[in-house]
Amino acid sequence: MILRPRQKTFVANCLQALGEHGNTLGVANTGFGKTVALSATTAQQINGVGRALILQHRDELANQNSETFRRVAPEIPISFFTSGRKSWRGRATFGMVQTVANHVEAIPRLDLLVIDEAHHCASATYQKVIGKVKEVNPEIKILGVTATPERSDKKGLANTFSNVADIVTISEMVQAGHLVPPKAMVVDIGTQSALKSLKPRADDYNQAEIEAIQNTTVNNNQVVEKWLEMANDRQTIVFSSTIQHAEDVCKVFREMNVEAETVHGQLPVRERRAILAAADRGDVQVLINPMILTEGFDNQRISCVMLLRVSSHKSTMIQMIGRGLRKLDPARHPGIVKRDCLVLDFGISLLKHGDLNADVRLKYKENKEKGEAAKKTCPECKSKLPIQVKECPLCGYEFKVEVDLDGFYNELEELKLIEIDLLNTSPFRWISIFDSGAALVATGFASWACVCTADDENWYAIGGEGKTVTPLGVSNKIGAISSADDFMRQHEKSTSAKKAARWMRESASQKQMQLLNRLGHYGQFSKVEAAALITFGFNSRAIEQILGV
Repeated sequence: MILRPRQKTFVANCLQALGEHGNTLGVANTGFGKTVALSATTAQQINGVGRALILQHRDELANQNSETFRRVAPEIPISFFTSGRKSWRGRATFGMVQTVANHVEAIPRLDLLVIDEAHHCASATYQKVIGKVKEVNPEIKILGVTATPERSDKKGLANTFSNVADIVTISEMVQAGHLVPPKAMVVDIGTQSALKSLKPRADDYNQAEIEAIQNTTVNNNQVVEKWLEMANDRQTIVFSSTIQHAEDVCKVFREMNVEAETVHGQLPVRERRAILAAADRGDVQVLINPMILTEGFDNQRISCVMLLRVSSHKSTMIQMIGRGLRKLDPARHPGIVKRDCLVLDFGISLLKHGDLNADVRLKYKENKEKGEAAKKTCPECKSKLPIQVKECPLCGYEFKVEVDLDGFYNELEELKLIEIDLLNTSPFRWISIFDSGAALVATGFASWACVCTADDENWYAIGGEGKTVTPLGVSNKIGAISSADDFMRQHEKSTSAKKAARWMRESASQKQMQLLNRLGHYGQFSKVEAAALITFGFNSRAIEQILGV
């Protein structure tokens, strides 16, 4: 497996922070591949001779994370300490926190403790394990990784982590094509003035006060009418202020013959799971919830997010919006196209925190300087943080940020720049098959990938391995390039990239030229150009079937 450039940077920053501080927290948003980065950091830190415990809060996550670890570091033996298996024999042990906490006396000397979903680590169960591993080895290093550092109980993470190594934002993931872009709109249903007059408490707004303003028959009818006008063909998630608010909005959707359900903490677990499964199948179009679906909820069909509540933290707003930004896996959802996510804010969150599109469209400027990444100090808890962070993940302090309007870029021009950057940072050589640029192909030792379009709007990512040709998804061009490049990274090794670089300087072989002539190509070609043209020619029928042409 070949890591993405941003994953490599994340790993390097975590390793540097571990060396400097002995602990660190890495924050990576939806779509980044944090388990891949976690695995690579672990493998490099223990260097094949140390021992690590990777801690999860569910047995299923231990199994999922171990599978990724095997792909990233197949040479490191692993073991499990979960409800069903209890062994410390591996260099890397995947443990379920409750099981490990119940057997703390059995914990051996470890060199590295890795905490997945590290926002849970302030709880007593995690602290019991952390205390024991430190007792056994006071020099142990601790790495935490999470997408959502904020805790609902407002307990900070500064007792475990003294610094944040890196933060990967949603903006970066959208620009890299790993998430679909959000299209945000503020809709005033006559409540903005009243909402603006409310004062947030220390932790957040009083949602009962929000409900008193938002949850009326007139307002709920306006909300559903606007949805019918703008998003009636989209699977939707709605964030309400309270359970009663969710129930009342759901009633209006149903009166309009829309398949809608509420999900909240008072529902029996079995019933809640059945509703979410129905939504994942597409049998439920609208899910309404009072914040219960902000973490651990993955429904790739969601392409509309409606905000009926108000959050005083931008991170919470982005967390809600993030539920609709995942790209579609065509194996799970064949035939569905998802190019963007519509965000309809019926409150004041976007007005309070800034249009999310502004964050997405600002050109991401990488730190070109070599050496230590730019840092700043949180004035509240004194932790060292990446320079771009807007809210301290360890204590919740919010930095005031001024948006410079001169920093905006022309959207079409920037999309071209992002596309060029994606292709330039790929370890593979992407060859344009036609003068129009409607098809790009990359080849490796074990696989190939293609990005193509028939209408310049729907871009298809296609992967090939042996005789198998697989659709990887339909999105915009950047999203398709990202999916195709990821397919190649998962199936190739770094030697493939070195081959492609060498073949760009070498002329096509005699055998390649014979095949090219059979396919109707004449002229001078490099070996890598010839490989791409031949691959596309031999697989053109399968590619056309996927495109439907």
